[in-house]
Amino acid sequence: MFKKILVANRGEIALRIICACKELGIKTVAVFSEADHNSLHVRFADEAVCIGPPKSSESYLKVPSVISAAEITNADAIHPGYGFLSENAYFAEVCEACHIKFVGPPPNVIRLMGDKARALAAMSKAGLPVLPGSNGIVPSVEAARDIAQEIGYPVIVKASAGGGGRGMRIVRSREELATAFSTAQHEAGLAFSVPDVYMERYVERPRHIEFQVAGDNYGKVIHFGERECSIQRRHQKLLEESPAVALGSAIRKEMGAKVEAALASIGYSNAGTVEFLMDEKMNFYFMEMNTRIQVEHPVTEMVTGVDLVKLQILIAGGSKLHFEDHLKPRGHAIECRINAEDPYTHVPSPGKITSFNVPGGIGVRVDTAAHTECTISSHYDSLIAKLIVHANSRPEAIRKMERALEMFVIEGVKTTIPLHQRIMHDVDFGAGRFDTKFMERYVQ
Repeated sequence: MFKKILVANRGEIALRIICACKELGIKTVAVFSEADHNSLHVRFADEAVCIGPPKSSESYLKVPSVISAAEITNADAIHPGYGFLSENAYFAEVCEACHIKFVGPPPNVIRLMGDKARALAAMSKAGLPVLPGSNGIVPSVEAARDIAQEIGYPVIVKASAGGGGRGMRIVRSREELATAFSTAQHEAGLAFSVPDVYMERYVERPRHIEFQVAGDNYGKVIHFGERECSIQRRHQKLLEESPAVALGSAIRKEMGAKVEAALASIGYSNAGTVEFLMDEKMNFYFMEMNTRIQVEHPVTEMVTGVDLVKLQILIAGGSKLHFEDHLKPRGHAIECRINAEDPYTHVPSPGKITSFNVPGGIGVRVDTAAHTECTISSHYDSLIAKLIVHANSRPEAIRKMERALEMFVIEGVKTTIPLHQRIMHDVDFGAGRFDTKFMERYVQ
């Protein structure tokens, strides 16, 4: 097992990893930018190294600085968390070359699944259902027109290297295609330095369902059930829950088995998430894979009792997956992402938190690195905390979340707590009648 792990991240996920390492008896190294010198992940790590100014490209994303910090502190592994360098195949290769264990999948698998077009082709070949679309990158508007004519409108143009809704355009007619195609290419180039795009048929009112998986280094892949992530705004998730309200045990078993087989075929190891769109007839279509731990991993932890971050570290250290049977979900879990945003206009609200009180009680969990007098920086993501509840049933979990949201006090910045309270009180949400368009009723 590792003696010391460098945590190549910040905020709540960095603190989450440090907690897992402490429980495993592993020393930790925090890296931080000048903006984060008073952060809790710096305080609770065994060692800390400043790696640059506040700008991410000059600190958390700067590979030489992160590697140097690992070398000078004699760290034998690096956990990248989510975001930043977590899905950077080059970074994983550099770790490998420097004899530092990267806590994640092999570089070739990260590269394969990070290219959306190649990932679609690979997963289709491995037996996962995919939407009709282009076989790889679409080279021109003319080619896009031919593909759209073949698969039928509406279509969606997506950045091959993208995510988070950037480089993505929905096209409902031939007349819209040329502008949408060039706009998506331009956005993709700006956001990801790769202008390549691909196309697929657009599903009007899907649900967003994802399967949590883990694979060891000996060929075994297992799934830990699914999460429902349909409550989102502009392709950014706001709320997640497990199990998915629309799925039964038979579909869970069928899709889980397909996911396991597909990932085993590409040699997947460590934690990851396979994301699907599910249409109104409960047909699944592979969308993408995230080759890292997800923001929303706590809901899976709550219903399975498995510490996924510890599992990541154990797998990277050579442990075998010891689960003999698939874990059936126990009760229901919901996570609300509490962001520093105006809950009505969604404008970011950075600043100093003047009062901070987290809710507690059985089945209530708060993952955060925030505290009174801390500053929510404009340099980084606006996430303040993740509020997670677990109960015996979905209705009970909703009531528990309502109570927890009411008792979560954050003053000094605006937050999305009021928005989540509106969602919890929504009749359709309570009845499980929603899809990825649900938030349109709250966002104009």
